Amino acid sequence: MIRYLKIVFVILVGLQGLFYFISNAVNFEYAQGAVGAVLGQADSPAYPNLVIPAIESPALVTVALIVIMAGELLVGLVCFKGAFDMHKAAGAPAEQFNASKKWAVLGCGIAIIVWFGFFQVFGAALLQMWQSQVGIGSFEGAFMYHGASALVLLFLNQRDD
Repeated sequence: MIRYLKIVFVILVGLQGLFYFISNAVNFEYAQGAVGAVLGQADSPAYPNLVIPAIESPALVTVALIVIMAGELLVGLVCFKGAFDMHKAAGAPAEQFNASKKWAVLGCGIAIIVWFGFFQVFGAALLQMWQSQVGIGSFEGAFMYHGASALVLLFLNQRDD
């Protein structure tokens, strides 16, 4: 039963990535506006002197959004590959099932890179996105997403005997 819970959790992390990718794709202009507001350091009253200058180039904003979306899509695809491999090995001996987790572990790791690395480290710490109305929502959401992904990764990484 534990093996199947792990598979379901990996699918959920994958769906999270896929749903955010789709949401950004169907709301591309709005997503560009949100990323542009963060990169442009709009509305930063608490720390007006930030580490790097505002990035206001529409091309760079678009590139940043595409990198975020590519990361989200990659989370979905890699987690689904991992869940598929784990499902195929669900009834196999422990050694084989543990080996089947490779892609699932990678997918959860990518999720942490996207929502912790991109949003918390670069967005919140470097660009101070927590100061703006637009940025705080993304900052808080990213914490929930990478926290859930990290918990799944820890559970997933436990050996199955």
